[in-house]
Amino acid sequence: MPQTEDEWKAKLTPEQYAVLREKGTDAPFSGALVNNHDTGDYMCAACGSKLFDSTTKFESGSGWPSFYDPANKDAVKLIEDNSLGMSRTEVVCATCGGHLGHLFNDAYDQPTGNRFCMNSTSLAFKPKS
Repeated sequence: MPQTEDEWKAKLTPEQYAVLREKGTDAPFSGALVNNHDTGDYMCAACGSKLFDSTTKFESGSGWPSFYDPANKDAVKLIEDNSLGMSRTEVVCATCGGHLGHLFNDAYDQPTGNRFCMNSTSLAFKPKS
């Protein structure tokens, strides 16, 4: 059952709410997961759905956690985003609709050529045990 905005506000920190529900962005190089190199799964910080596997994470130099592929084709939803005077592809959690970041096709040295540029705030990390 979808949550109301009041329920999201009660569940999420103010920073998480600003990113996940209001489409905010972490400052570059500020997120807790930018330099995470542990093995595990990256989950939606709002609903806990698995979004990315650590094996697809790479150093893009962008200042945000970057992945070349989602955990599975149904993990994320892609939405055309023409805000801020540019054309981009927004990435949202397919389960709860939370804003995760944007997709760019500039990762020429990665298997898919894609760079899923995610906000650390929108992710939770679950180490492999």
